[in-house]
Amino acid sequence: MEPAGRLVAPEARILLSHREGRIGFAGASRCHYRPRTVSSGNPFSAGFRAARANLIPGLVIQALMVAVVLAYYFCAPARGWFQTLAAAKAQWGYAFSFISSVIAGAVLPVFLTIIVVRRGRATRADFASLLFLSAFWGVDGAIIDGFYRLQAVVFGAHPDFRTVAMKVLVDQLLYNPLFAAPNTMACFEFRKQGYHPGRMRHVFTAEFYRVQVVPALCATWAVWIPVTTAIYALPSLLQIPLFALALSFWSLLIRYITSRPQTQERSPARLEHVARE
Repeated sequence: MEPAGRLVAPEARILLSHREGRIGFAGASRCHYRPRTVSSGNPFSAGFRAARANLIPGLVIQALMVAVVLAYYFCAPARGWFQTLAAAKAQWGYAFSFISSVIAGAVLPVFLTIIVVRRGRATRADFASLLFLSAFWGVDGAIIDGFYRLQAVVFGAHPDFRTVAMKVLVDQLLYNPLFAAPNTMACFEFRKQGYHPGRMRHVFTAEFYRVQVVPALCATWAVWIPVTTAIYALPSLLQIPLFALALSFWSLLIRYITSRPQTQERSPARLEHVARE
């Protein structure tokens, strides 16, 4: 059996576009496609590279989280702003989580891409990206809200050292590796495969977890262990607003990981691999 990620046909040419998440075929009408999950690189190294590449933004967002927590506890003039956010969260509930996550995880990153990278010129791909990211991060924000509520029921809502520590450990060592990271990488892989369900079998394999999820976990722990500590140090009604603030950075980091090129292997038929960045 041929390794995953190869086209079993002579003299086929694979055109891979990591940026757009599309795969095109030239002269491969009789080919059988198998999604790529094989990488010769170290998945831990890939995750550390992603975190290192975003070291400065990561430190900035972590410092910002700490500053917000300190402002809540020690800056009296800021209390009115926090009370307004808490009241909005209490009134709108999951709708607040959904909308704030869409703004932080979809609208801001796409808007910055259009302004900074494309110099104000929006493309069709930008609108497609906005739709996907809005759906993904909106639902994810609502799920996170439910998870935070569950944590408050199990461990309590008082932000003492033991309660915060237990919430961070469950968040990063159970919820993240068992659900959050695999779900995130699977959703982005679904997009990369053109929303084609038939190309998603490889997602449910240990190889996909090693190649895609492990790097995401490494980058997650580097950024989100300090961030979640700050989030759980605030009252429950302020945790989602702080999460949305951190999400604006995290969505950019996830896009970096999911778009990184993988090392390709040459098949016996000397298939030509052309990776377009």
